[in-house]
Amino acid sequence: MTTYIIVDDEPIAHRIIEGYCKSLPHLQLLEHCYDALQAIEFLNSNAVDLIFLDLNMPKLKGFEFLRTLSNPPKVIVTTAYKEFALEGYELDVSDYLLKPFSFERFVKAVNKATSTTTISPAPTPATKLEASESIFFKGDKKYFQVFINDILFVEAYGNYSKVHTTNEMIITHEKISKLEETLDKYDFLRIHKSFLISKPKIRSIEGNLIFIGGHKVPIGQTYRSVVKKLLH
Repeated sequence: MTTYIIVDDEPIAHRIIEGYCKSLPHLQLLEHCYDALQAIEFLNSNAVDLIFLDLNMPKLKGFEFLRTLSNPPKVIVTTAYKEFALEGYELDVSDYLLKPFSFERFVKAVNKATSTTTISPAPTPATKLEASESIFFKGDKKYFQVFINDILFVEAYGNYSKVHTTNEMIITHEKISKLEETLDKYDFLRIHKSFLISKPKIRSIEGNLIFIGGHKVPIGQTYRSVVKKLLH
């Protein structure tokens, strides 16, 4: 669970951000702060993972507030002023959202802020994948957070995809080709036009089948050379 606070002097901004966050089940709101001083008081006695921060506030501006924090949490700036973007990145903010921002752009910012892999090298056989690494899949009217280590394989489903995990199956509004691009750095392998598998989750290979997590996944004719490289 990722805890967050909203620091903004506009009530409508609080409603929009909170509404977006309610569609992301791993986010938990801790406090509405309507100026930076209120936020400082809250942070003095509470641990927070993420701050949604406005810049143009009374008493203390957003970046002035950020400079007062000795060990700030992740920060997503939400503002109508694009001219301060460079200063924000110098302060190591996770993302900079210009109002009004869409839900899709908001989710991208949250992914960036909560991901542990934004500056890490891509996993390789010699690199252990952290258990906390995760991505969001867009489902029907909501987004699902799925941990990379839990994904067994992805199955094409028309213009959608089925994400098979160790515990469930999720239908996402993403084509398998798009998911292949997203999961490539996590050691996933396309072995059929309709299947993308997690290489570390392979239990065995027999003939034209790969056994993975109790499932049998077929190897496509044009992908056999890719699988053969695993065996040599």
